[in-house]
Amino acid sequence: MYRIKQIAIDTDLRGFSHWLKEQGIRHRITEEDGAQVLWLENPELTEPVLGALERFIREPEVRRVVEASAASPVFRGGRWQPAPSHAPLALGIIVFAVVMVWLTGMGRGELSRWLMFVDPMAYHWESLQGRLDALAATLSRGELWRLITPDFLHFSWTHIIFNSVMLWFLGSQVEWFDGRSRLVLIFIVTSLLSNSLQYLVSGPLFGGLSGVVYGILGYCWLSQRKRPRFQFPPALVTIAVVWMVIGFTPLTEMVGLGRMANEAHLGGFVAGLLLATILPVPKKRAPPGAGLK
Repeated sequence: MYRIKQIAIDTDLRGFSHWLKEQGIRHRITEEDGAQVLWLENPELTEPVLGALERFIREPEVRRVVEASAASPVFRGGRWQPAPSHAPLALGIIVFAVVMVWLTGMGRGELSRWLMFVDPMAYHWESLQGRLDALAATLSRGELWRLITPDFLHFSWTHIIFNSVMLWFLGSQVEWFDGRSRLVLIFIVTSLLSNSLQYLVSGPLFGGLSGVVYGILGYCWLSQRKRPRFQFPPALVTIAVVWMVIGFTPLTEMVGLGRMANEAHLGGFVAGLLLATILPVPKKRAPPGAGLK
């Protein structure tokens, strides 16, 4: 072990020590002559560890983040790894979507017509006016569920698997840190905006949770700037936006991926950003221990 730093005895380093263990950094903290001494097994880690220690001591927000992670049941090895009991709503949405994939025959069965924004067989929707008339008639008949149910239409296993993974990764964090009611609100608002925009532009032949996923991503990214608590790579937002832009070009059809529901992606993302802007950050749970990376 290499002697790295001497710290005042009244500084509580338990949270910092736990964080080091989660990063796989072998170390010891001892007491000598009325002070604490930090030891590292690998001296090459001295500079980053000292930088993290400096932030832990001087920045209350970072200290709160690290100490919260030490007591958090949803972080293992410094990574977000919740159990189903930590986010039952997010899991329930995924399970329901998978069941609907089976019941609708991957969007090819008769039930699919009842999940679409309007019944494509009952109305003329080729023009914008036709789509508006069809929507008005649908709502007048009380079929309000159609504003949400396109979320549960998926047309390939790749489609449902990708959406499920992203919804679990991001949606479970929203449910855990900001509360179940916040996730419900985000789901409803992003569904309404993303599905409505997609329908008005292209008609009812679309489906998937992608709009909701984009909405949750937009919410997490912008709300994270108010108070750090979510864990996701910053590049994820860049990749998602680039992919959305690519979807507005002929490239996806040229490579055989077909036409994407780009308006749903855009509508969901904008809805998520708006919600992050106008909604206060709930103080449900302390933020995760990802602030020192």
